[in-house]
Parts: sequence; C-alpha cells; structure tokens
Amino acid sequence: MLPLLHIRILDILDILLVAFLIYKLYYFFRGTVGLKILLAIFMIFIGWRIVKALHMVMLTEIFGTFIGVGVILLVVVFQPEIREFLLMIGNAQFLKRSTTGKHKFLFFKASGDQLKPDLDAIARACQKMSESKTGALIVISRTNALENFIKTGTEINALVSDRLIENIFFKNSPLHDGAMIITKKNIVAAGVILPVSSSNKIPKEFGLRHRAAMGIAEETDAISVVVSEETGEIAICKDRVFSENISPVDLKEILDKELSE
Repeated sequence: MLPLLHIRILDILDILLVAFLIYKLYYFFRGTVGLKILLAIFMIFIGWRIVKALHMVMLTEIFGTFIGVGVILLVVVFQPEIREFLLMIGNAQFLKRSTTGKHKFLFFKASGDQLKPDLDAIARACQKMSESKTGALIVISRTNALENFIKTGTEINALVSDRLIENIFFKNSPLHDGAMIITKKNIVAAGVILPVSSSNKIPKEFGLRHRAAMGIAEETDAISVVVSEETGEIAICKDRVFSENISPVDLKEILDKELSE
C-alpha cells in the first residue's frame, strides 16, 4: 500500500489546525505591512524546505541560519502586533464565541447579571451633543475593569445622567478632551487618557477620538461611543470594528444588546 494512504486522524487534524492558524494570521495582519513580511518569511521557509529536500548544502545552511535567527527578527519587527495579539488572547472575549457569533462563557465575569448604565441617558446626551457638534468619547466597560486607564483621569463615581455627560464634554470643561469611562451604573472617571491606535484600517477622516476608541478596543473588550466634533455623527467601536452614523435610538438598542448577558 502506498505510504500516502497511511494517514492518521491526527494528521488530518494537524493539517486543519495549521490551515486555521494561517487563516487567523492572515485575518489578523490583513491590510497591514506585516502581511507582506509574513508572506516573505513563508516563502523563505518553503525555499528552505525545498533546498533541504534536494540536498543543496550551501543554500540549506544559508536559509537555515536565517530561520535560526528568525524568531528574534520576528519579535523585533512584530513587537506591536505580538503585544496586540497577546492582549487579544488574554481578553475574555477571545475565549468565548458561539456559533451564532454571540459571546458566551465569560471565564472572567464576576456575575451573571451585569448591571447596565442608564442607556436612555447616554442616548439623550449623545443626541444633544450630536446636534451641537460637541465632541465626546464614552467608554463602557464589559468584562475588563479598565483600572489602569481610570488612573490616568479624574475619578467621578457618580450615577450616569445625560446632564452630567453633557457638562463633562462641554467645550469649556477641563475634562472634555479626555475619555469618559462608565462601569455598570456609574461614571467612574473622565478626562481619561487612552492608547491611540496606529491601525491603517481606520478611515483617514477620523480624528484622535476615533483612534483612541479603536485603541481601547484593541486592548480590551470595552465599547466606545464617539461623537464627532466636526460632523456631529455618532459612531460605535466594538471588537475593533466601527459602526458609523448611528442614530440615538439605534445607539440604545446596540448598547442594550451588547451589555446583555
């Protein structure tokens, strides 16, 4: 019997897992310069396997030496991407997906019934700020506590209300330039400094608020609501994806769905 026919179930599983890993790497790096670098490394690896199979000693040594130091090169070249990937793995959202796409099995969730903020108040505040073109960035935590980010701002610890949100983001307010963090029913901090994303997937017309909304989404599972100071448009960033031109009604429905169990 041909050796090719001696295929174990584990061999098939191995191939499927490698294919899945390649797909995930492509999906993670698509649209970035890192994808081209990955393709170049993959071509070098294939070339190394070919020259090794053909017993071409010198080329095997050259390719082998390059691959030997390749791990160090990968760490240097992909340092930001590796950090982002590890944060994504450590994120509870990465550990729980159902076939319907809805998040399940929160390993780090404190309780089954997560308290929601006053979504009507958030929607009303965003509507008024949209009409007056008042820039705002509201971050609503889910499973991540966001404690490291809260420390960069001013602690508020007050119940969510539309008037308080509007006052904080009023143009003459000392806290209007930073982000607001809402946890459960409380506004816990304002004037918070968030990491700014360098992703080239963000439209060029988006400003620093949108990049900060993406930055927090890259490191946590929080939901960000952005009101544009230029256009007054409301946008939501969740799971590293922007949804633009959101109406106040849709905003409440989306938040209600995302913050539900």
